[in-house]
Parts: sequence; structure tokens; C-alpha cells
Amino acid sequence: MTATHNGAATPLSRFGRRVPTSTTAKNTTSATTNTGPAVPAAAVQTPIATIRSMIVCLPDGLPSQALTAHQLDRHFGVSGNLQPRFWAVEARWLWQTRHLIAPRKGKPTYCAGGPVKLLELAGLRHAAGMGAGIRHQLWQHVVHGTPPARPWHVYQARHLAEPATYPLQRVEADFFGQPRVNAMRLHNAVSYGAAHLLVEELEMFQAGPLAYQHYSAATAVCADALLTADGHKLAPAGDALAHRVTYLEQASRYLDTVEAGQRLLAVAF
Repeated sequence: MTATHNGAATPLSRFGRRVPTSTTAKNTTSATTNTGPAVPAAAVQTPIATIRSMIVCLPDGLPSQALTAHQLDRHFGVSGNLQPRFWAVEARWLWQTRHLIAPRKGKPTYCAGGPVKLLELAGLRHAAGMGAGIRHQLWQHVVHGTPPARPWHVYQARHLAEPATYPLQRVEADFFGQPRVNAMRLHNAVSYGAAHLLVEELEMFQAGPLAYQHYSAATAVCADALLTADGHKLAPAGDALAHRVTYLEQASRYLDTVEAGQRLLAVAF
């Protein structure tokens, strides 16, 4: 991660991914703890959200040839791969399996999508919430004794507002120098698989165990963005938890109102 030659650093997303410069939000502040550098309220910028996965509501009559990674960009303007994110309902007829998108063997049956009536969305939410509760208990043990930390997007916003005086090197040093972040990274260094604690979920963890469960349960179904059947895109305005919550409220409300025959497709980037 390097700065540009003119001294102004390239805008970042979480942990160094490059993103376009976003618009400036006037007279706003971040809801964070009282540690780390202060960000001038009048100059705060909201970095665009990091999108790793998206749910696509497929329009009626879309041919099966479009449900491949090679055709996603052509039909939806999405460059990604099919993601086996959903569970298929167990109580289904054998012939209904052909309506699932990229199903995998096993129980539960993972698939990249299909009609809502064949997807176990409630079960997926419940399982994700239960797993998040266990993960939060582990996180509390890992960070015990460390002070609250500021999330990455706070430092990123200051960098976007003051690229010359607050370069990338200081962004990384200030964020990764926090004791709580180091505690999580040290845990991840000696842990594998499901025991990993995502540093980018720091703000979600700090919101409390129940909030983290709700966040994880909703994200399991809604992913990071949603493309409606009429082509309207729902996505968070930024990586801050408040922006993520607003998106999850909108996406959950939309998915709760779609018809049973509506086909969903999960795409990973």
C-alpha cells in the first residue's frame, strides 16, 4: 500500500483495497470511542462500502444460460462468481432440485440460489445467529482487558479528508497499533478456520453480543448488497456499522415481501 507520487494518498477501503473517492459529508461525526485521532467534523468523508457478496433477485423468464459466472456481467453488470451461500429446504421433491442453482451434495444442501420457497432462509438466519453468539464469547475472551478501539473506517475517513497530512503509513500505524486490534490479530495468527475473528468486524463485535448476533443473522441472508428484480441496487453507504444496519433493514424488508417463486442468486466478488 503506497501513496501516489504527488503526495496525496490513494483512497482506501478497509485494510488497503483501492476505491473511488467518495463525496464529502458535511458536519457529520463518527460514533466511536474516545481513542485515537480526532477527525475534523467539517471535513469527514464517507468511504464507499466494501462489497464482497451480493444477492441478485432474478427477473422472471431469465434463461438458465444467464445463471453462470460468464453471463453475470452481461445480464446484471456484476463481475463475480456464483456463491454457494443458501441452504435448500430438506422437504422437497427430487424434481425440485433442478430448480436450485449450483446445488452441492450434503446436508444441509448448499446452493447459490433458487426460488425462495426452496431456500431455508429462516434456518440460515438462525444458524448464523447461533454461531455469532459463540464467536462473540470467544472474542470477549480474546480482547479481555483491552480498551475499545476505533474501526478502520474512522482512520480511512481522515485519510480521505487529509491525504497530505495523514498518509497511508499513519493510517496503518494508528489502526493496527491499537491493543484490541493486536489482540485479535495475535489470536488469528495461531487459529484456523471458524476460530478466526475478522478484524473488519471490530465495530460489530463492540456493539455487544446480541447486536452482533442480529448483524450476522441478517448478513447471512442479505450479504453486502442486493439487486432487486427491477434492477434497483440496495447497498450500505459505507463500512460504518450504522450504514450496514440501514442496508440490512432495507434488504431484509425487501426479501420478506418477495413472492415464494422469486429466484435469488448469491454472487461473490
